[in-house]
Amino acid sequence: MFSIPIFQNVYITSSRFLVRYTRSLFSDNHYRVGIVGSGPAGFYTAQRLLKLNSNVRVDIIERLPTPFGLVRYGVAPDHPEVKNVITNFTNLLKDTRCRFYGNISVGTDISLSQLFTYYSAIVLAYGADSDRKLEIPGENAKGFLSARRFVGWYNGLPEDVSLDVDLSSQTAVIIGQGNVAIDVARILLTPTEQLEKTDICNHALLALRESKIQRVVLVGRRGPLQVAFTIKELRELLKLKQITTLLTKEDHDFLEPIISTLPRGRKRLIELLYKTSRQSLHTETSNKCLEISYLRSPTIINTNTEGKINSITFEVNKLQDHNSINTKAIGTGVYETIECGIAFRSIGYKSIPILESVPFDNIKHVIPNERGKVTHLDGTLYKGLYCSGWIKRGPVGVIASTMNDAYETAERVHEDLTADTLQSFNTDFKLSDLIPEGHRMVNYTDWSSLDTEEVSRGGESKPREKITSIQEMIRIMNNK
Repeated sequence: MFSIPIFQNVYITSSRFLVRYTRSLFSDNHYRVGIVGSGPAGFYTAQRLLKLNSNVRVDIIERLPTPFGLVRYGVAPDHPEVKNVITNFTNLLKDTRCRFYGNISVGTDISLSQLFTYYSAIVLAYGADSDRKLEIPGENAKGFLSARRFVGWYNGLPEDVSLDVDLSSQTAVIIGQGNVAIDVARILLTPTEQLEKTDICNHALLALRESKIQRVVLVGRRGPLQVAFTIKELRELLKLKQITTLLTKEDHDFLEPIISTLPRGRKRLIELLYKTSRQSLHTETSNKCLEISYLRSPTIINTNTEGKINSITFEVNKLQDHNSINTKAIGTGVYETIECGIAFRSIGYKSIPILESVPFDNIKHVIPNERGKVTHLDGTLYKGLYCSGWIKRGPVGVIASTMNDAYETAERVHEDLTADTLQSFNTDFKLSDLIPEGHRMVNYTDWSSLDTEEVSRGGESKPREKITSIQEMIRIMNNK
């Protein structure tokens, strides 16, 4: 044990800390952290790490040529305020300690073992690219769509723009009562004059202009007390012009005596549902209808001779305790059918494993972890590997909850860095050195040129017109 003066009056009295501080002050040693995924979880993890540790360099690796993940491809186009975080994320990419590498698929273009050779730590933040299924007959019928993919369709996600969305029928059914289901209903019912001012993709806008949908039925397996959507999204839906909202009075009668006993957030939501069921929201100019239906579980997707959906059969449920938020639905053996020409499955997103060498919980559909540090299935820690966001905790919560979750992971990485348990480096490194020859990697400058082009195409009426073809994106970047 000994002491040396640092900046005259600051003393370090530990040999372990002496090594760390002298290395920090008198050499070019630094830590490299690779973050796989450029959505909110990836960016918030990077942001927190760079703030916690001045010796950290972060590379954000993304399979698409474009950054921002669900902020770009998942947030509804009529929610521009939610997309304001892109400004903060863009400022992060301008930091010399943070680099963006797009159009790189980890596991295909580069292996995890290669990354570990050049990075102190790897954070997996690639989100949830799949969705839960109903596992009922007819689920693959034409016209029965994933709500997740429909969201990608109108937001310009390259892999979803070719989705066959047939809006030629009068009735659409949405199975599920969460915020994504509300988004789908709102997009189907919103007058296109309002959508024209958003960044909704042109192909979707054209299809919605020609839409014949007049009735949207939002179906849940439990009751009004158990709905998963939030009051903000419900209010937006109820305020739509030229829409009749139908909530059966009898479905909400039991709510009156228990509203006052509910937690504040849930109380306000249930109170709004109750009041809406008591009043007519029909106007003289109404030309479309929203119905919210409860206690129904789909049992079969019915089709015509061409394999296209024409109706859905539901079993009527009852609740074990309709006064409990966490109660279970039980089938009654009574069935009913709703005719429709298009329907959407919206019962939750799901993460999937993308790397065989990474532990994965196939029941919870998350990477097992301890405060963000990946653990093997036997509970032992996986050195240098971390996870953040939906792949860490499951696809729940809003951007704010993702931020808190990402901060926890960043702090866990920082703990290991400051404990000198991870490798440091004293030379510069570019991920492009590992990419196969001929593969077009995308950097921040490339993205900036694409961003400028999209804003230009949006003109004066739209924030931007998203480019939906990866080939066209690369062409624009090459010609910048």
